[in-house]
Amino acid sequence: MKKNVLISCIALVAVLATAFLNKEVDMSIDRETTVDSLGACQGISYQNGRVFLYGDREVGMIREYRMQSDSLCYLSKEYKLTENGQDVIGHPTGIAYNGSDKVFIGNSVRLNPEGTKWKAVIYHVNWKGLLKTGTLNGNLLKTIDDDACIQGTRPEYVKYNNRWYVATADYGDHGNEVRLYDPEKLANCSKTSEPGVLFKKFTCTPWVQNLHWLPKEKILVLIQNQVEGHKWRFTYVDFEASVNAGQMKVIKQVDINQRADELEGFAFINKTKGIAVTSSRKSNVNYLTAQW
Repeated sequence: MKKNVLISCIALVAVLATAFLNKEVDMSIDRETTVDSLGACQGISYQNGRVFLYGDREVGMIREYRMQSDSLCYLSKEYKLTENGQDVIGHPTGIAYNGSDKVFIGNSVRLNPEGTKWKAVIYHVNWKGLLKTGTLNGNLLKTIDDDACIQGTRPEYVKYNNRWYVATADYGDHGNEVRLYDPEKLANCSKTSEPGVLFKKFTCTPWVQNLHWLPKEKILVLIQNQVEGHKWRFTYVDFEASVNAGQMKVIKQVDINQRADELEGFAFINKTKGIAVTSSRKSNVNYLTAQW
């Protein structure tokens, strides 16, 4: 009897999961707003009610907000990604934070004036220290050359087989991958090509600007451009199936065609409400609703 009940429960869970994965996902912009002093906004990190927007003003920087009703309220807290006054993370491209493990910030370094060659770097930082002092002074723990990447790095925590990994992805137009790094080995390496740092990877479509993890659904959202530097795309990926297959398994791709600017980041604030940010000077913070 117990065995039959267990089998029935497993079957029910499988049916519910399949039903969820087969659902349509629709997204729409509720409201467009402009937030100043970010430079070109590069992303958003939502952490237990706290909202961090990061950009590449005169130096790389992060500003802290909270939700007040249905809008962001600036808390007059700004964190400069500098060390001894020198710009270090000048073009932040992702913050890997899960509330319990090491924190990593991605950076893209321009190697030539034309912007055709870039170097990807991941920084292990003392997040609490950064928020306390406002700079990387004494809070920059490790600088890691992400030489396992193809083009760019955008770290985000994900969970696979009940273990946390740092996922990142490429922005280019060919050979794109989502890669999973072991966080402990990542924090103690000099470059991501060192043995044991890369755990798994799977191929994905181009122009990934950022990643967003949905833990309950085990879905990874690829925040993308439809073409280089323009137009919005959200790709919902069955994460475990993608890792197991070595290539992305798409649940739903959502294109928002009324916006032609450069989508940079996105985070859900709750089950249906999210915030998308762009590098534009105007309408750079946008409130969205998702219907599942």
